Amino acid sequence: MIFLNFRFPGRFLDRSSGRCQESRRGGILSIIINSCFPPFLYPCFPAAPIDVIFIDLIITKFIGLQIIRSGFYETKHVEHKGQVDLVTETDKACEELVFNFLKQRFPDHKFIGEETTAACGASELTPEPTWIVDPLDGTTNFVHGFPFVCVSIGLTIGRVPTVGVVYNPIMDELFTAIRGKGSFLNGKPIKASSQTELVKSLLVTEAGTKRDKPTLDASTNRINSLLFKVRSLRMTGSCALNLCGIACGRLDLFYEQGFGGPWDVAAGAIIVTEAGGLVFDPSGKDFDITSQRVAASNPFLKEAFIEALRQSE
Repeated sequence: MIFLNFRFPGRFLDRSSGRCQESRRGGILSIIINSCFPPFLYPCFPAAPIDVIFIDLIITKFIGLQIIRSGFYETKHVEHKGQVDLVTETDKACEELVFNFLKQRFPDHKFIGEETTAACGASELTPEPTWIVDPLDGTTNFVHGFPFVCVSIGLTIGRVPTVGVVYNPIMDELFTAIRGKGSFLNGKPIKASSQTELVKSLLVTEAGTKRDKPTLDASTNRINSLLFKVRSLRMTGSCALNLCGIACGRLDLFYEQGFGGPWDVAAGAIIVTEAGGLVFDPSGKDFDITSQRVAASNPFLKEAFIEALRQSE
């Protein structure tokens, strides 16, 4: 078992009575993660929403509000990882803070982050508990002042997405999920859409970062084909927020090929599945978090969506 302990001001667990007591000095909230499909226990908050997770309280909102939101309205120093793939000082600062915090508490865990670990070519996902972080998903949006940006933190155990937290500090929307405990938006339960007709569905996808002619031709041809079969299409510029859009029912269909890495999907995937949605490979096979291919939908549209994707190739 992995014990996550953090101070929660104003309350403590009275071990003799098993009840949560008020305290001016604060207290310790223990969350117990079992080895594979872990139950999470909230001794002080038996009916509390999922966003009492320490990541929400201590990391995600702090980083989102103090770093991303403040940097959003300032002049940015931008580096180019590719023609359209950008990185800012905010990306680096967010990731450093997250990893420093987590490594102090979980020194035996593995860590994968877009700006450091993956950049060094050491992003292999093992069965060990692994924190997968995208410190700023939607960097291009951030640079241009387009408010679809977020910090995304996921925990995998046995390569299975187990905890997901995605926070958009500009729109103040916090998506959270724990395997077996449901998905939440700002503490309220969310569910995938109930749309049953492909022609009435809203599709979201992304153009990707490659700009060679064969890739662009394949991408635009697929979009042209799908637009005949759905109501409309969107591109938000954030894979994590696209998955969250599926989870809360704003969007019905999502696919993307060639995204950056597991940091783009680790948190969003569990948020979708805990909201009753489905995450799968665009071919219809099981989802592989390391494959750089993802599709998601509600349960009613999956088969029709897979067929539409097949016909669009």
